[in-house]
Amino acid sequence: MLYIGNFIYVSAQQNELESDRRHGEFNLLVETDRSDAAIDLFRERIEDLRHSSDFFEGECSIFFNQLIEFDRVSDGTATLINFKSVAGDPQMPFIGCTLPSDVADDCRIFDWDAGSPAIDGEPGNPFMVF
Repeated sequence: MLYIGNFIYVSAQQNELESDRRHGEFNLLVETDRSDAAIDLFRERIEDLRHSSDFFEGECSIFFNQLIEFDRVSDGTATLINFKSVAGDPQMPFIGCTLPSDVADDCRIFDWDAGSPAIDGEPGNPFMVF
């Protein structure tokens, strides 16, 4: 099975100036036979990136947004996985859709509340904190 993990993060939160703090999102992809193994591999990779890159500097929280599982990849038609539509300036909420199709759009509203993401009005729980 192929697993895609979608994550939201905030980093460098110890910095006083907003322009010195960072936030964003990223995806990880792994092939394994179980979802719990995929999650463990995601966690290991994030820890590796914490130590080997500048991606997750300083005080950092990572939120596991969603897990997508594929038993095969589409043959002949590209699959839209993550679609993001942002209104106005970067601090504004955005609408995100996973695997939108004519059957279901799976769209949710993402907002920021005191440095943490909220999804459809519910506060996010950190997957990892450094």
